[in-house]
Amino acid sequence: MYCSKCGTMIPDGAAFCPGCGQPVIAPALPAPGISAAPAIAAPIRPTPAYSPSIYAGFWLRFVAAIIDGVVLSIPLVPIFFLLFASLIPTITSGEDPMDIVTAALPRIALFVLVSVAGSWLYWALFESSTWQATLGKRALGLYVTDISGNRATFSRASGRFFAGRGLGYVPSIGGLYFLASCICAGVTEKKQALHDMIAGCLVLRKS
Repeated sequence: MYCSKCGTMIPDGAAFCPGCGQPVIAPALPAPGISAAPAIAAPIRPTPAYSPSIYAGFWLRFVAAIIDGVVLSIPLVPIFFLLFASLIPTITSGEDPMDIVTAALPRIALFVLVSVAGSWLYWALFESSTWQATLGKRALGLYVTDISGNRATFSRASGRFFAGRGLGYVPSIGGLYFLASCICAGVTEKKQALHDMIAGCLVLRKS
């Protein structure tokens, strides 16, 4: 034990400090029959990474999708005109319609391929970046995570795209699938569309 005033070591049982003479105050002892127990701190509960109040709803996601569609149309519209401008003389010359269709089919296939590839890279690269959001989502304060609230990898973001907009390109089932996905985004507990459930993703908004 050391003196609280001068720091001199005090022998056990001493009533005064040998250095400065200050009276020794003995530490308080528990009452007889009561054992001293160490204080136990209350457990600290971790704060969840997200809560139902910050899941992004259907309308926010809908507006973000419109913004993204406008952004993508900026490069795709010129590409469309470049591909089909050479068909204008063929169409206006009155040639056999089958010849026009035959000439147009490769251009249509190429444009669809460019559209799908461009859309995939746009969504997957942006949503797996440090932004975790496309330009439309970022403008509205939305971002994409995996089911644990962590940043999505490029492969997960790619799976999310092809399970959603990718299947939307499939004839016959694309429209119905897109409709069902929109309904899920509006009514499910975590506001997940079908492609979010398949890829294990969440779309959250900044609080």
